[in-house]
Amino acid sequence: MPDLIGLLLIFCARVLDVSCGTMRILFLVRGKRAVAACIGFFEVMIYMLVLGKILGGGKVLTTTELIFYCAGFASGNYVGSFLESKFMNTHALAEVILDDSPEGEEIVKKLREKGLGATVLRGEGRSGDKLLVEVFCRRNDLALIKDLVGDSGFVTLSDVRVAYGGWFSKNK
Repeated sequence: MPDLIGLLLIFCARVLDVSCGTMRILFLVRGKRAVAACIGFFEVMIYMLVLGKILGGGKVLTTTELIFYCAGFASGNYVGSFLESKFMNTHALAEVILDDSPEGEEIVKKLREKGLGATVLRGEGRSGDKLLVEVFCRRNDLALIKDLVGDSGFVTLSDVRVAYGGWFSKNK
């Protein structure tokens, strides 16, 4: 009968490995490439160490080989996420909260001048009247929105899976 402590260690290592994988994917989805790469490094290190323990009689990786294998996995996460952001130009919804002021109106005007659709809703915040500006755009446009808004507003971003109709799909 296998050693019970050894089995429990394998079980715990696998739980840790899968938990790291889940966190890595969530960080990748949120665009946190560097954090995901670091988590991936340790995820695959745990996997390889446990695999070596289970297989036993096979060749055991040297520390240097293990580190390079883990670094390759971590780098693959980073590069894959980077390539996805460059080649999969998906859509996003940027919600920008601005003060209802001439400065806020000027930012909305600049967004529209840059060819972005901006739907403005008016509301009330803790410090007064606000503009809630919804901008449906391609992810490549997010840097432009960030530059135009600067420190004047609060911006949240959401990925858009499906969209149809409206001004955007007819003119872009």
